[in-house]
Amino acid sequence: EMVMLLEWWSGTDCTLYTDPESYHKYGKENAIVILNHNFEIDFLCGWNFCERFGVLGSSKVLAKKELSYMPIIGWMWYFLEIVFCKRKWEEDRKTVMQKLLNLRDYPENFWFLIHCEGTRFTEQKHQISMQVAEAKGLPKLKYHLLPRTKGFAVTVQCLRNVVSAVYDSTLNFRNNENPTLLGVLNGKKYHADLYVGRIPLEEVPEDEQECSNWLHKLYQEKDAFQEEYYRTGTYPAVPIVPPRRPWTLLNWLFWALLLLYPLFKLLINMINSGSSLTLASFAFVIVMASVGVRWMIGVTEINKGSTYGNNDNKQKQK
Repeated sequence: EMVMLLEWWSGTDCTLYTDPESYHKYGKENAIVILNHNFEIDFLCGWNFCERFGVLGSSKVLAKKELSYMPIIGWMWYFLEIVFCKRKWEEDRKTVMQKLLNLRDYPENFWFLIHCEGTRFTEQKHQISMQVAEAKGLPKLKYHLLPRTKGFAVTVQCLRNVVSAVYDSTLNFRNNENPTLLGVLNGKKYHADLYVGRIPLEEVPEDEQECSNWLHKLYQEKDAFQEEYYRTGTYPAVPIVPPRRPWTLLNWLFWALLLLYPLFKLLINMINSGSSLTLASFAFVIVMASVGVRWMIGVTEINKGSTYGNNDNKQKQK
């Protein structure tokens, strides 16, 4: 339903920049997808990427534990084998490894989406992250936080020989657009550019420390890449617009027809009953539903994002 809102309701354009040879492999192999985490709807654009290549239903993410408590969406993710973590590595390592190992015999092609920075980019978090970079003797980044490497290294370790490649993905929006989920719900159209570079998994080192160094180097390259985009407004790759598939729209229409008719019938019966208590109860339910939806939207808003990464006493990079 959310991908439908992006594709069909707001009509947001998403241009893919990639190597044509790699393009023909998307959706036909298992992959680890590394995403940058700068925008409120970057997760939604990631799902759109999955949908265009037919793997939305089998896509998995490494998500914070708090999202599992969200009504409906969080519960659905739990049953879809989404990997949740508390972002405390001592507690997460065993759980995350077990969930990842369960994916080794997954019956369909899947993409595992991961934000290696661990949290969404803000100026405060960036400042603290760069203090850590200076303390560790790492090059400073301008447009990214330092990647938390342990989660990525374990992902590669658990899915090696099952996953074929890493998709290095960088998302930006044209004309300095600042996209929001509320804007998508209001039907506002955005213009997204997504670069995807395919890296065979054989090129990612097996040793944890070497894998960590490899990921840091990748983010240094991503940062230079981001600098080039801000300077030129484009990526040095072939622009392709993958065809929009009808399934998200058909899925939404099916559930709308199935649910809205009985809801409207119930509303008419309540109005005809003339009971003040019934009408008041219905109004209360509508208000609470509106508050709940607004709360879920707030989870995506940068200014209401998690404080993870803000406390320099907790800056033990993973």
